Amino acid sequence: MATRSLLLPAALLSLLGGQLAVAIDLTATDADSIKSAASTIVYDMMSYYTGNNTGDVPGNLPDPYYWWEAGGMFGHMVDYWYYTGDKTYVDEVVQAMTWQAGSGGDFMPSNQTKTEGNDDQGFWALAAMDAAELNFANPNSRDTGTTYPSWLAMGQAVFNEQLTRWDTGTCNGGLRWQIFQWNNGYNYKNCASNGGFFQLASRLARYTGNQTYVHWAEKSWNWFADSILYESDTHKIYDGTSDTNNCSDADHTQWTYNYGLYLGGLAYLYNQTENEKWLTHVHGVLNQTVNTFFPNGDNIMVEVACEPYSTCTTDQFTFKGFTLRWLAVVAQLVPTTASTIWPLIQATAVGAAGQCDGGNDGTTCGMTWNTTTWDGTYGVGQQMSALAAVQANMIYVNNLKAPYTTATGGTSKSDPSAGTDTDGSGSSSGSGEGAIYHRTITTGDRAGAGILTAIMLIITLGGSAWLVLF
Repeated sequence: MATRSLLLPAALLSLLGGQLAVAIDLTATDADSIKSAASTIVYDMMSYYTGNNTGDVPGNLPDPYYWWEAGGMFGHMVDYWYYTGDKTYVDEVVQAMTWQAGSGGDFMPSNQTKTEGNDDQGFWALAAMDAAELNFANPNSRDTGTTYPSWLAMGQAVFNEQLTRWDTGTCNGGLRWQIFQWNNGYNYKNCASNGGFFQLASRLARYTGNQTYVHWAEKSWNWFADSILYESDTHKIYDGTSDTNNCSDADHTQWTYNYGLYLGGLAYLYNQTENEKWLTHVHGVLNQTVNTFFPNGDNIMVEVACEPYSTCTTDQFTFKGFTLRWLAVVAQLVPTTASTIWPLIQATAVGAAGQCDGGNDGTTCGMTWNTTTWDGTYGVGQQMSALAAVQANMIYVNNLKAPYTTATGGTSKSDPSAGTDTDGSGSSSGSGEGAIYHRTITTGDRAGAGILTAIMLIITLGGSAWLVLF
């Protein structure tokens, strides 16, 4: 991997007068321009990655980045290879993803196992599905002495494990945010976990043609659609709900990635089944996505819950990128959406590139894409979101093929029983910590963790306040 010359954080250099207003020039309809811009952005993004350094952990990002964010980043890197043909980072991506997947392929590394949530695991599984659907380098292309499951089998392993966690004991079903009862937030049923499971099932259904995945995608959607998390008339999607009150109210915060998770899943499911009911939901959720997150009349995406207030956190800097990635695939899989989606992606990409004018190199990306004055923020999330916005245009410009399936040239081998020989607690080694959604944990949340010992309960109730990131 190329070594970045930026030795000091971009914000610090700005304070010292080191900022250069260079920016990245982008023509969103020109392949060479897109590739050049993407290469610059990805170089800066990968400069934060230390997992390929001697003594570090492959697949991990340093603090303050959470483990799930690394999974999301490597999904973008798989796309980068496919969109641009640049093989520079292929070995790093394969090393990172296989190490974190482990020999069991379930993305439950031992140093992460007791703290990761269903949404964390799900983002790594979706990255593996990117690799399967784009015929990315074989996971065993590196001679490491360890044999890894196929990319597809990794997705299947996570699906099978999460299937065992489908919880009908409260709220008529759904996945909990946390896997284990002792973790704060166990009582929270959120869109990131359930939307991730829905999209994973939909993508497995399309890739394999197996009706079991279709069944579970539909079952997952029906639970969501009948829950407090979805307004069927407006197609608004809410963030999560608690089983302490039988999921009777919801956190109404609007986040882009919640819409992206479900919109992507709906598109895969419609493309596979050609059932018109899924097409109706695709257009409904898409229209609400446009109405909510493109508010300024300039076709540029805004993270409306935090961006206008300069309150976005490490997690939230990533959200727009995921949604843009999935919007591009929606346009491929559901052609009736293309005329709506591509003008949004093109304008957003130009805006994102124009915001990449910070730091000492003059190309560090910020978050606020409707201005070319750098907003002073920097990091992996800003880089990956700008990357997603820019490189997605290659689908339109080069008329790239839709994601592969076993019937259309996909080479990743299926293993429907993957992940069923473990208890979901993981078998590989690794590190990293944190979950996607960090919310204020209530007494009800804590009380729900019934297997905690009395000592742990006292510590939880009497200890320091939970760090609120939202």
